[in-house]
Amino acid sequence: MRGYWHFIAISGAMACLSIQFSPFYFIGLFLWLGYLYYDGRLRKIPFLLSLTTYLFFLSYLPQLDMQADMEDVNSRTNQQFIGSIKSDMSVTDKKIEFSFHEQRMNTNLLILFFPKPNSKQADFKNELYMLKNGASCMIEGKLELPNASRNPGQFDYQAYLLSKGITHQVIVNSLDAIDCQGSSIIHRFYQLRSDLISFVESRVSVDTSSWLTSLVLGDDSQLPEDTVALFQSWGLSHIIAISGSNIALLLALLYFLLIKLNLVTKEKAQFIVLLFLPVYGILAGGEPSVWRACVMVMLFILINEFKLKFSITDVLSITFIILILVDKYIIYHVGFQLSFIVTFGLLLSRDLLADTNHLLMQTLQMSFVSQMIIIPLQFSYFSMLQPLSIVLNVIIVPYFSIFAIPLMYILLPLSFLPKSFLHIIDSVFVYIHSNVVNFVWWIDGIADYPFIIGAVSILFTIIYFVLFFTFMDRLARQKLRQSFLLSIMLSILICLVAIRPYLSPIGTVTMLDIGQGDAFVIELPYRKGVIMIDAGARFNFDDMQATNTVWKQIIKPYLYSRGINKIDAIFLTHEDIDHAGSVPYMVEDFKIERIIVSDFYQLTGEEMQLFEKQNIRIERVTRNDSVVLQGQPFHVIAPNYNHQSGNENSLVLYTILGGKGWLFTGDTGKQQEKEIIETYPDLTVDVLKVAHHGSNTSSDTEFLQKVNPNTALISVGENNTYGHPTQEVLDSLAAVGSLVLRTDTDGAVQYRFKNNKGTFFTYLP
Repeated sequence: MRGYWHFIAISGAMACLSIQFSPFYFIGLFLWLGYLYYDGRLRKIPFLLSLTTYLFFLSYLPQLDMQADMEDVNSRTNQQFIGSIKSDMSVTDKKIEFSFHEQRMNTNLLILFFPKPNSKQADFKNELYMLKNGASCMIEGKLELPNASRNPGQFDYQAYLLSKGITHQVIVNSLDAIDCQGSSIIHRFYQLRSDLISFVESRVSVDTSSWLTSLVLGDDSQLPEDTVALFQSWGLSHIIAISGSNIALLLALLYFLLIKLNLVTKEKAQFIVLLFLPVYGILAGGEPSVWRACVMVMLFILINEFKLKFSITDVLSITFIILILVDKYIIYHVGFQLSFIVTFGLLLSRDLLADTNHLLMQTLQMSFVSQMIIIPLQFSYFSMLQPLSIVLNVIIVPYFSIFAIPLMYILLPLSFLPKSFLHIIDSVFVYIHSNVVNFVWWIDGIADYPFIIGAVSILFTIIYFVLFFTFMDRLARQKLRQSFLLSIMLSILICLVAIRPYLSPIGTVTMLDIGQGDAFVIELPYRKGVIMIDAGARFNFDDMQATNTVWKQIIKPYLYSRGINKIDAIFLTHEDIDHAGSVPYMVEDFKIERIIVSDFYQLTGEEMQLFEKQNIRIERVTRNDSVVLQGQPFHVIAPNYNHQSGNENSLVLYTILGGKGWLFTGDTGKQQEKEIIETYPDLTVDVLKVAHHGSNTSSDTEFLQKVNPNTALISVGENNTYGHPTQEVLDSLAAVGSLVLRTDTDGAVQYRFKNNKGTFFTYLP
């Protein structure tokens, strides 16, 4: 089987694709294996084992698309759960959580406790002593379904937990509702990790301790969120995560201490490493990249000890299989996928790298291979990449590999020395490291031009990997002509995906579910233009200011998933946070050509400065004005005078999209509705954006009878405290025969049209 294990691993991966997407992937696998067998490049035993492996994993791996089968078990009363704790504790000032195996339900649950506002960990630290991995517990709490994604592109928390084997969550009101006894051996390692983190934090500065715990102990919770996001957007997140390079540096230090200082023999050193690596895998947080590196090193040691013959690709493939057999959910982990894909790509390019003697060129080649091979996953999970990330990796990776990571591993044992000595190292590191991070921020400020392509299909991913792996194989064999042709094919493939929207005659109107607020995105056919009507936000109850939550978690992911890199115009109906609160965050993070408001919209001085700084044109309109955006006319229906009310001053727009007349009404009230039908007695619409989220201050019966909408769209928060939409409004809409689509029950609502015909779709089933 030497040299054939990658066929076994690929068969397991194809079984996963068959489960999640389509069983027809088996046909492709069978044809490929059959061709290799017929061609004599695959022997009978590996051929049969590959097919057997596929069938085994087909029945072994779980299917994550279980939402339709999961009952809505949300309970208002406490229930009792009996089982054992299966994970380490995740403790912050705002939340305590751990996974729990419930014996009677035979399922994994996520236990959640939310301390009182402004609480600190020290306030409840003494109550956590019984929460230990392996402890047998009796817990009282409310059983709930985790929140699922309600918008295209939005992070799906329910699917994320399903990928960890967790089906439900339990909300605990008090730590007194948790009664646990006992623990497992693994808890001792978790406790050691927690003690090490606390000790490091007490010995060095916050800046140093946050990076030390991240690079050595796999805990990045203390790193600034914006720094983590920065590294992720520039393809540098692998630096923060413990990976094979970290393990290699650690083992180099360990071997130096054990062998070079003549403390033990080589054989005993290998035995110590075999015992140490599983322990370090737990201490380092147990992420897939850590276990991949640890298991591979352990296999290499065992292979060398027993004088077995396996290639590096075999070892990687066997590691892949072992980790899936130990944890069948790990294959759905993004870190697992990225770790194996990158490692496999570097293995394919090892001959190419070996021919390069210059360190800088070798680093550039490794960065190129690493970034190119993750492109499909980068688009699938993040919908974008930074073209200059390859160059930035060449600069930043050597700094971390040569200086930052080794220093952090050395600093951990040195942290037991006097603080006066540590202060010197601490200060030097902070000075150098802060300048490096600031350099990344500087690059982000001058060269942040992401290539936003949108989500890609699994078919694109497969074709890309086939072309790329073939390209690397031909390049390693010095078949330059074939390599060149394959590189052209790869470029064409990416370009075809990138220009999809510009070739599509399909237009869309999307009512995003942002809760109690409005955000509409209009995408014209052939991507002639992207227009938004309102971009609401949630507000902070402490200071009643808009937060960036809606922008970061809903609007931006949607725009990225659609491959949108600029907005031609935003109509803001009025000043309320639930309609305009996300705009300040958008203009700092996205290209916006112009903002259109009514004559009576009150812009603050701060907003004017911000818009001017970003070179955004502000246009004011009033009744009977027409605004033509990329050939699409929008007619201003109201207001025509100052009603001395933000809601009554709402900008009301009429346009025709997909053969239907649309009326967008903001939060306009009954007074302005009456004026509209008096001014435009012949106005009828096909689609009405119901004003003020379905409040009875709007949607007057006479107005609805006059405009007579076939479809009514209500953007409203789920279980909102305002009672929106009111039954009175729903009854009035029913009386005129309107089909009501609402975000609280349907999630995002999308109208897809071609020429003068279109269809409404709801995101939630």
